[in-house]
Amino acid sequence: MRPSCGRGKNRVLAVTGSSGGHIFPALSLLDSLKDGAPEIETLLVLPQGSIRDRIGDLECPLRYVSFSPIKLSLGLGNIMSILKFFKGVAEELWALLKFRPAVVVGFGGMASVPLILLARAGGRNTLIHEQNVIPGRANRLLALFSNRIALSFGATADYLKCYEKKIIITGNPLRREMAPVDKVKARDYFALSQDKFTLLVSGGSQGSHSLNSGFLKIVPSLARKHRIQVIHLSGNKDYGAVREQYRQSAVEARVYAFSNAMQYAYSAADLIISRAGATTIAELMLFKIPALLVPYPYAYSHQAANAWVLSERGCAFIIDDAAFARGEGSSILGGILNNSSELERMRRNYQGLNACGAAARLREAILELI
Repeated sequence: MRPSCGRGKNRVLAVTGSSGGHIFPALSLLDSLKDGAPEIETLLVLPQGSIRDRIGDLECPLRYVSFSPIKLSLGLGNIMSILKFFKGVAEELWALLKFRPAVVVGFGGMASVPLILLARAGGRNTLIHEQNVIPGRANRLLALFSNRIALSFGATADYLKCYEKKIIITGNPLRREMAPVDKVKARDYFALSQDKFTLLVSGGSQGSHSLNSGFLKIVPSLARKHRIQVIHLSGNKDYGAVREQYRQSAVEARVYAFSNAMQYAYSAADLIISRAGATTIAELMLFKIPALLVPYPYAYSHQAANAWVLSERGCAFIIDDAAFARGEGSSILGGILNNSSELERMRRNYQGLNACGAAARLREAILELI
């Protein structure tokens, strides 16, 4: 990172939380700035402990800062977390003073709060992007201090009515490699059969134990009744156990802890069983995949609201996390597998849900602030 004596008229700093749902939209924006406004210098600020190690090579400078969740307690662990938080604030202030951006863009998460506030205190323009239908705590706070509020879903505006003049609907930026691939090529990529029904199971960037265990309870019976094959993204913690259970059940499956080739996984799939993170919803809208969604039951029900975007259009079924973990998804999946016209109807219902162009719209909003 190069030092600067004055404010960088052509510099944009992006800060995100630690999950893929925060990081991937930021990467998409930075790619869009590189393609559409190559004169812009960029810097990405991430909390330590993020999923950075799973997202491949970055084409922009990167800086890590120290952040840790803070709880309402006085235990030694929480005291250390508080000290780490203030260390992170100091690191963000140093990044801001050294890089001197014209615009700071926050994508949610605790790490974005002090940096956006410091930027506003220093007279810099700020923009926040909310990926979910229900805005997170960080963005609810930062809405007051930001020049612009970019939303993935129009329904989110109902939660931020007092900031109506700041709001723009951009959609959720997707990585530029996220584009449909020919189905034959996609299945060849995984060495899968071309004529079997292909299920994609994904618990998000961190994986999901309840989704993994729930699906493994029902997949043997599904395989006895239907010609299926599975691409299963298990997360790191369950990877070994999931792989072994498929081996014992003799179900044809490709198991990965995480995949950097989601465009192939989506393109190979006939149906997806997944969480309902905001990025996942945007990707399903792009690839138009019939879905059984199992929303993460915590985090203020963000995922349940996200899932409803597809459910109300008839593109997806929703099942409660606890019910799916008990193996109760079998009847839904069996009904879909027995009804090809239902699958086609679900695909058609995606028409009119636009997932394209979000990164370009967000880029233009930032260039206006510059």
